[in-house]
Amino acid sequence: MARTKEFDPDTVLRRALELFWERGYEATSMSDLVAHLGIAKASIYSTFGGKRDLYLKALQRYLEMTDPVIMDELSQPGPVLPAVRALVERYVREASSPDSYLGCMVVNSAVESARCDEAVARLVESSWAHLETTLTSALLRARAQGELPADSDPRALARFLLVFFQGIRVLERTPNSTARLKDASRMAVSLLG
Repeated sequence: MARTKEFDPDTVLRRALELFWERGYEATSMSDLVAHLGIAKASIYSTFGGKRDLYLKALQRYLEMTDPVIMDELSQPGPVLPAVRALVERYVREASSPDSYLGCMVVNSAVESARCDEAVARLVESSWAHLETTLTSALLRARAQGELPADSDPRALARFLLVFFQGIRVLERTPNSTARLKDASRMAVSLLG
């Protein structure tokens, strides 16, 4: 007869996400996971398949929590550019917050592991492609509604914003970046007319 799990895998995955987000993959040992999750190493292996598999599942969960939010914000009916401007302002506000030291787990993963781990690279690219597509769709709608000039390039502007947002997420991990972020956001907003 199979034993029933004495823990909730979703709760454990959420706690693993928190630890990996705070420390990164390399700086998180299996001993750290055992202590933070409150379950045995054997339970981690049997449920999640080891540290790397758990990390990939945690990163996937992070994407599931964060990616749909932007799509929802930018797909509302009505004018588009106010929503895009609000997104720029939200990124800067979050990055300037004292509790933003964790940054974005996608950006953290890209910087730490994407060059050497194909599975991480796929998840990072998936998130960034989703953001780029969402922004492009919104900006195409803005152009169709006359909010952007007819000769504007929504895809190029979406790519600029994607790179801008990821840069914000890198700078938020460093001290004294608030002035830079605010100046950069003014420039980004000026491109939106």
